Amino acid sequence: MTADARYGITIPFEGITLPDHRQWFSKLVDLGYTDVWSAEVDGVDGFTPLALAAAWEPRLNLGVAIIPAFTRGPALLAQSIAALAEVAPGRFTFGLGASSQVIVERWNGIPFDAPFQRVKDTLAFLRLALSGEKVDFVSPSFTIKGFKLARPVEVQPTLFLAALRPGMLKLATNEGDGAILNWLSSADVQKVVDVVGAEAPLTARIFVLPTEDADLARYVGRRMITSYLNVEAYAEFHRWLGRGEALQPMWDAWKEGDRKKALEVIPDKIVDELIVHGSYASCRDQIDAYVANGVKIPNLAVLPIGIDLNEAVTALAPSARS
Repeated sequence: MTADARYGITIPFEGITLPDHRQWFSKLVDLGYTDVWSAEVDGVDGFTPLALAAAWEPRLNLGVAIIPAFTRGPALLAQSIAALAEVAPGRFTFGLGASSQVIVERWNGIPFDAPFQRVKDTLAFLRLALSGEKVDFVSPSFTIKGFKLARPVEVQPTLFLAALRPGMLKLATNEGDGAILNWLSSADVQKVVDVVGAEAPLTARIFVLPTEDADLARYVGRRMITSYLNVEAYAEFHRWLGRGEALQPMWDAWKEGDRKKALEVIPDKIVDELIVHGSYASCRDQIDAYVANGVKIPNLAVLPIGIDLNEAVTALAPSARS
């Protein structure tokens, strides 16, 4: 890693309470991690862990990957972003994404309509609102009348978009400040770079299970793959990446309701491409491959299954490379 390179990890850690993260944040900096990235699915919200990190460890960069464009009103979303930008000036990256029909519609009761348009319109609104001007905004997704942030944002946050295929990737890098990648192999990064260019700011969540028990890693990986890659957006992403034929048996079994078969028909090769596993040295090399192929900010999602979390976080850190 170069002196100015960024190296992130996903928080909060499983099995660690939010208050107990205080000591972890300082430890992460001492180990060479530069970033902590939260998420928002079915655990804690995406903003609270970052607010704690901002208060407890001002040396860390903060990011969220991602907040859905649907589940907060645009004005409230602008307020939440402005608050993080105030407590961590110049250190906060906001990640916006479409999310999924499951999270938006099934869990939050909000119609998951025209997700690309919603993300595009939300990004445009946020640019205006965070600039401090009074906003009247009419778009296909929503209309805002007369909104103005009462607390001006002095240092504008970085706005990234979760992006999988060319349309959203281009929106992320042309109108946003960068793209957030998820569920791809290190080799897949090149296909993304072919769309957005080698200099595009890219961060990627990289799932890491540092164990030499390949059977355990593949067992965990298969369960995660069936949970994620049966979501239509991810299925289309992997068709675009060229895995359609290999994953079609899983999609067919899942559609038929045969969950056991869906797990069984995922090839080992697919799991090994999408889940970093092996010795610590091997995992570090695999993470380095993402960076070599164009990821500017690797964001490790350490899977705390059959491992010692403290040992893993330490052994995967930048300091372990010196």
